Amino acid sequence: MNALSMKHLRYFEALATHGHFGRAAEACAVSQPALSLQMKELEAIVGAPLIERGPRQVRLTPVGEAFARRARDILRAVDELATLARASQGHLAGRLGIGVIPTVAPYLLPRVIQTLAGHFPDLDLRPREAVTQRLVGDLVEGRLDLALVALPVSEPALVEHPLFSEEFVLVRPLADAGRPVPGPEGLREMRLLLLEEGHCFRDQALSYCKMPSATPRDLMEGSSLSTLVQMVGAGIGVTLIPQMAVAVETRTAPVSVARLALPRPSRTLGLVWRKSNPLGPQFAALADLVNEAAGQVS
Repeated sequence: MNALSMKHLRYFEALATHGHFGRAAEACAVSQPALSLQMKELEAIVGAPLIERGPRQVRLTPVGEAFARRARDILRAVDELATLARASQGHLAGRLGIGVIPTVAPYLLPRVIQTLAGHFPDLDLRPREAVTQRLVGDLVEGRLDLALVALPVSEPALVEHPLFSEEFVLVRPLADAGRPVPGPEGLREMRLLLLEEGHCFRDQALSYCKMPSATPRDLMEGSSLSTLVQMVGAGIGVTLIPQMAVAVETRTAPVSVARLALPRPSRTLGLVWRKSNPLGPQFAALADLVNEAAGQVS
């Protein structure tokens, strides 16, 4: 009988994460039959069923749930051994998984990648765009090395390194350009367009307007800032967007942009990574380069 291998653990972790043979196989860059064969082999080694195979979804058995937790601990430890070897080289090289929230990725990520590639030619950047909660989970589980998010995330296992703050601006139809800028109370009386639930920017905007997190009757949702701005251009309502998004999102929409009254809403962006990651000092130095890239975004 074959012995338990790292391949078994990595394939099983991917299946536990994605809950689907096809997506797990794609994440592991193998064929679905090859992944299925490895899982049957793993169950034979363990001597107990680890997964329940459904027509569209895979579920973990109770033994599988416990096995997944231990497998992730082992994989994280092995990855950190490799990271320790990389840290001893004194410079960043090799594969680096970096997560970015959707309200930052389209505007800052291309410049960050370009800047980091220029300083670290041996760095293999693997960016991923997702909402904060998912990125934090991937960081804790070792599937990402660091992430660029809005702070704070308040996760004890992570280091938070603030980078810079930026204000939110009001986007409204072009016909409203000359009207007084409403405050939080005025915005509560308007049809406010916000991102779907799960986006931290949505919560920050609602907090400024002193509105509950539950969807008010006149609040409409979109899947991206681009969608929201185009809806404003169509006369459907108004929205708030971060300053870094203005140049990109308002180029093709008939909208006006106004600064809100003091104290203006804002957010602080920063890098987060696991406290146990040996590359922490390199990540802290890398933060200066991210700030440099942010300064080039108009």
